[in-house]
Amino acid sequence: MAGLDPEDWEELKAQGHQMLDEMLENIRHVSQGPVWQPMPASVRDAFKTAPLPDAGQELGDLYQQFTTMVQPYAVGNRHPRFMGWVHGGGTAQGMLADMLAAGLNANLGGRDHAPVEVERMVVRWAAEMFGFPPDATGVLVTGSSMANFIAILTATRNVVDGQDMRLHGIGGRRLVGYAGESAHGCVARAFDMAGLGEHALRRVPLNAACQMDTVALEQLIAQDRADGFEPFLVVGTAGTVDTGSIDPLNALADLAGREGLWFHVDGAFGALARLAPDLAPLLAGLERADSLAFDFHKWAQVPYDAGCVLVREPGRQAAAFAQSLAYLSREDRGLAAGAPWFCDLGPDLSRGFRALKVWFALAGFGTDRLGQVVTQSCALARGLAGQVQTSVHLQLLAPVTLNVVCFRVVTPEVEDLDWLNGELVKDLQVSGIVAPSTTRIGGVLAIRVALVNHRTTETDVTILLDTLHSFMEVRLAQVRMMKLVEEQMQA
Repeated sequence: MAGLDPEDWEELKAQGHQMLDEMLENIRHVSQGPVWQPMPASVRDAFKTAPLPDAGQELGDLYQQFTTMVQPYAVGNRHPRFMGWVHGGGTAQGMLADMLAAGLNANLGGRDHAPVEVERMVVRWAAEMFGFPPDATGVLVTGSSMANFIAILTATRNVVDGQDMRLHGIGGRRLVGYAGESAHGCVARAFDMAGLGEHALRRVPLNAACQMDTVALEQLIAQDRADGFEPFLVVGTAGTVDTGSIDPLNALADLAGREGLWFHVDGAFGALARLAPDLAPLLAGLERADSLAFDFHKWAQVPYDAGCVLVREPGRQAAAFAQSLAYLSREDRGLAAGAPWFCDLGPDLSRGFRALKVWFALAGFGTDRLGQVVTQSCALARGLAGQVQTSVHLQLLAPVTLNVVCFRVVTPEVEDLDWLNGELVKDLQVSGIVAPSTTRIGGVLAIRVALVNHRTTETDVTILLDTLHSFMEVRLAQVRMMKLVEEQMQA
């Protein structure tokens, strides 16, 4: 057995160059193809029925399968008219960084090596970006779902007696936290996974601007204390998933300070608006948070996955996660030096080199240029909202704070507008021309357009509206035909 390296390195290099060149060309011309297309049943069945291989295949054969069975049927977020969810578009430079990181195959759980220093640098840069102290701690994770989970565990184990909780659990403590009704579902899920239970997260009503209502929050806290519960956490949102609204962060920081609560901010995509000078004031108070969750793989366009959690005060994360185990002993020199390690700041011991692609994004484009992407996205959203408001067939359903526009088609010809808007969104997605999504605003189904991709332009927004109008006419023609048939049958 000679290991798994290729017998012919030159042949592998030739194949690798082909794969690299063709993928770069694919990214270069991504806007010329469909946003998304359904996977044929034959392709899906091929995956479902593929046997476990006992003999290997040539790399060229595997690449052929990738190009025919995987690449054409990806989710489509690289495309400029992918507008349904808050997914970054990625970059060619980021792809190359991922290739280099895979080549090193570094484990960033700990130990003394350069990739760890890259992540420490990136975390320090992130702290500076968001106004956190230079000695704030942090770690790169899969995304904001994990970042929020780590922050909530850190809050729980620091507001309560952390060591006792780690050994014995929360026992009979009746801990409760608070988040707006529009907070991402991963916050409630974090309460579930932390053993607190989803009911321990109080959902605070929203005001007319789709922000957490601070008066209602104060009332909930007072009532919980009176009922024998133990409030410990307030979660503000910077860029809600439904509408992109931003909770009143300064007011929440003030309230959390008065009440002795941990103040966490879920800034999954909205936190990066700090990089845009025209939008940064909307996030005033973010720098006062005890912890922050956000994603580099959204507005910073870093390839998936690249989330981050920051904790203001040094030692808080380590108190929640650090372990003392013989096989993880730290030394003063050698490979086991370099403490503290990143495995002390979260649940993962095995961790990939996410920091390289984040470094390449921040250093390669600079925060000014990344901020321009944010400004452009939000300007496009305001432009779309303006066109919606001047259209007789469209209705804006929520204020546009950042880059998310929620609206619907309205017409007296259709009684069930939820059905009509839902079908139109599916029509748009299946067409491959443009891909919005849906949500519910005020109890009604909304067409949701999230503009995140750095490749999206005004032309793409025009294509969205023109295609929506065209598909609406087709649907209305079908409705008229059905009504005519019904009238004829009744006659």
